[in-house]
Amino acid sequence: MDFRTLKSIIEGLLFLAGEEGLGVKQLSEIVNESPDIVTDALEELKREYTEQERGLQILKIAGNYQMGTLPDHAPYFEKLAYSPSRSSLSQAALETLSIIAYRQPITRIEIEEIRGVKSERAIHTLSNKDLIHEVGRAEAIGRPILYGTTKAFLDYFGLGTIKDLPEPNLFEEADPLEEETQLLFTKLEQNMLEEDNVNES
Repeated sequence: MDFRTLKSIIEGLLFLAGEEGLGVKQLSEIVNESPDIVTDALEELKREYTEQERGLQILKIAGNYQMGTLPDHAPYFEKLAYSPSRSSLSQAALETLSIIAYRQPITRIEIEEIRGVKSERAIHTLSNKDLIHEVGRAEAIGRPILYGTTKAFLDYFGLGTIKDLPEPNLFEEADPLEEETQLLFTKLEQNMLEEDNVNES
């Protein structure tokens, strides 16, 4: 494999790995190259990102490499996170939030197994909106992040505690994920309607 292709593959792998990142040993096994060559590719990628003033950077955190944004750009990311209206959760984000709310603490992999699709973007959106946060690490290979809901989540849905979540009807044959998502969506609509009535009075 030529070095340019190797860098391209590693770049894609880091993108897919997200915030959990990948270590040199794991990357080496995936691309079937020696750790030294993988390290050289990573370091060259880091230099290229810096020299070309790209919007991303390659970071090494706790022994793993991952992609990250630039701290100087944080004000713009905050505008993106907080400018949408409160009701602008996508279906994917609402499904992901439903899973986390009802089954927390839970890892990204477990969420994706339930949804059947990648959920990193939805998790990122929910984290930016302060609806979910890291609550610990699972006792599994790689110590994946465990996610749970925040106080802002309770405020967002007008809940006193997590125990106030609507209870899914265990006797219906409906898909549990669809049911939980609908319950959360209904709760959000109800909460926003109550707020509108207060504002009008």
